[in-house]
Amino acid sequence: MQRKIPRRIVDGVLLLDKPQGLTSNAALQTARRLLNAAKAGHTGTLDPMASGLLPLTFGEATKFSQILLDADKTYEAGVRLGVETDTGDAEGEILRRAAVDVDRARLCEVLAGFVGEIDQIPPMHSALKRDGKPLYEYARAGIELEREARRVVIHELELREFSGEHFVIRVRCSKGTYIRSLAMDIGAALGCGAHLDALRRTGIGAFSVESSVTLAAVEEVAFDARDAMLAPVDALVAHFGRIDLDPTDAAGILQGRALRLAQSGCGTVRIYGGRRFLGLAEWHSDGSLRPKRLIATAEMQ
Repeated sequence: MQRKIPRRIVDGVLLLDKPQGLTSNAALQTARRLLNAAKAGHTGTLDPMASGLLPLTFGEATKFSQILLDADKTYEAGVRLGVETDTGDAEGEILRRAAVDVDRARLCEVLAGFVGEIDQIPPMHSALKRDGKPLYEYARAGIELEREARRVVIHELELREFSGEHFVIRVRCSKGTYIRSLAMDIGAALGCGAHLDALRRTGIGAFSVESSVTLAAVEEVAFDARDAMLAPVDALVAHFGRIDLDPTDAAGILQGRALRLAQSGCGTVRIYGGRRFLGLAEWHSDGSLRPKRLIATAEMQ
C-alpha cells in the first residue's frame, strides 16, 4: 500500500489563470495537490464557463482573502443580442429569439446608462443562498424565487468590439456585480434581449491576469521550484501603508497589546518586525496602534 505524503505548510498567493470549463473549486483542489498544501482557499469564484484571474490563497494568506472578495473586479465579456436563455449565458436553454436592429450609436447610448450606481437583480443561476441552499439548486428544480435588487457600481463600461448581433465590453465593477445580469439588462434596454456568451476576468484590485500562471505551467515546474511561483502573503494587503516595528514593539503587538508609537496615523496598516510581515494593525482614535489580523509567526529573533 502506497504511503500518503502528509500535507505541508505553504504560505502565499497563486495568481491562477483559470481555464474555461473548470469549476473554481476544482482549480483550487488541483493547485493544492500540485503544491501539496495543507490549507488553501480562493478569493471569490468564477463560473465554469468563465476564464481568467482566480487568486488562490495558501496557509496564512487565507486570513486576508476577504480583502480581494471586497475588491473591484475587471472583466471582458462577450454578449450575444437577440437570444435570451434561461441561465442568462450560453450554457442555458434558449427561451426567446428576437430580431436585432441596433447600431453602434444606440448601443453606446444604452451602455452609458449603466455606468455608475445601478440596481441589479441577482440571477437564479447563482451561488447566492436562500435558506442555506444556493439559488442555482432551486433553478435546476424549476423553482423561481423572488430576489431583491442589490445596488452595485459599474465604474467603467467600454465597448471593445461590435458586429451587429454581438459585442464585447470591458467592465470594471464593484463586488457583487453579476455580468450575466448586466448582459441581460443591456439586452432588455435595447429591446431585443441578450445573453452572455463569453467571460474572462482580467483584474481583481491591483492584480492583473497578465501576472497569472496556468495549472499546466505549475505542473511543468519541478515540485521543489513551485513555491517560487507564489506571491508573498503581504501582496494581498500591499495597498495599505507600512510600519516597521522594533523587536520590543513587534513582540508586544504579537501578544495582542496596543502600542504607543512616536508616529500616529489612521486606518489600517501593514506591520513588520524586521523584514517579517506580521499582519495588519489599526490606528484607534486614542492614538494607539492595535492588532487587527496577525499571521502565525515564529518568535521574533
